[in-house]
Amino acid sequence: MRIKVGRVGLLLLLTTTGLYARADDPLPSWREDTSKRSIVNFVTRVTEQDGPDYVKPAQRIAVFDNDGTLWSEKPVYFQLQFAIDRVKQLASQHPEWKAEQPFQAALADDLDGLADTGEQGLLQLVMATHAEMTTDEFATTVKEWIRTARHPRFRRPYTELVYQPMLELLAYLRANGFKTYIVSGGGIEFMRVFAEEVYGVPPEQVIGSSITTKLELRNGTPVLTRLPVLDFMDDKEGKPVAINKFIGRRPIAAFGNSDGDLQMLQWTAAGEGARFCLLVRHTDAQREWAYDRNSHVGRLDKALDEATEEGWTVVDMMRDWEAIYPP
Repeated sequence: MRIKVGRVGLLLLLTTTGLYARADDPLPSWREDTSKRSIVNFVTRVTEQDGPDYVKPAQRIAVFDNDGTLWSEKPVYFQLQFAIDRVKQLASQHPEWKAEQPFQAALADDLDGLADTGEQGLLQLVMATHAEMTTDEFATTVKEWIRTARHPRFRRPYTELVYQPMLELLAYLRANGFKTYIVSGGGIEFMRVFAEEVYGVPPEQVIGSSITTKLELRNGTPVLTRLPVLDFMDDKEGKPVAINKFIGRRPIAAFGNSDGDLQMLQWTAAGEGARFCLLVRHTDAQREWAYDRNSHVGRLDKALDEATEEGWTVVDMMRDWEAIYPP
């Protein structure tokens, strides 16, 4: 008999069997260094009921970016790779795409050419591959892609390229009364398909970019149809706006990896009481990638400078993490 174990179940299994953790160490994939100590110290401070920095459980809100923070984002954002694969799948229905950008670049796997089309080109690509279907149809399409697609470098499913240390961190925070949210520039309906199984974050705690949906009747059955119209871009200054709109509380902890997360970390840090901000810096070219200030994907420049000025925690992946991905 074969038993299917989800990502969260696998993490718990590895932890309880001792393959990944000691009973007294909730963060076994984090090396004993400054980053790990800063996390544990913060959690200890805000959970000590008699301490000066105690925070009630209802106010223990932690927000996480997704791309580059919870899973990898190279050579392109994984959702963009989904869109490229969808273009190839739908190309027979659109012969005109062979001569039109950004579709021509997508069909040729020309990432530089795709980048040259700019935000407008990428938005056009997303609309052509993510809209004109119901929310249920879209979820089914994403599930099938996750089941079959493989990363070009690691030859593993994309949902296996999540960061083991961050899975442990999510579990550690929840074990200490935190409510964990994903706040990402990625599509909200795309992430909701896998977030609960992979991260233990239920769909109602996932915040992301969205396209417009409308309710309509199909054969007497109400469905939500996805329209090719941008509803909200959850990136940069949009992240604090979305947090305020959908959570209604300012987080006390925020985790990101790029300049797209800067405003979320700034807004978190500006609140009263104990605060914690962390940036994941990609420094491990052998086990993952090494990039920051000059990268077109996940650029970490202004946020890195502010982290230094404000004393935020900056994770050095090569130095601080024993493992990158789950086994």
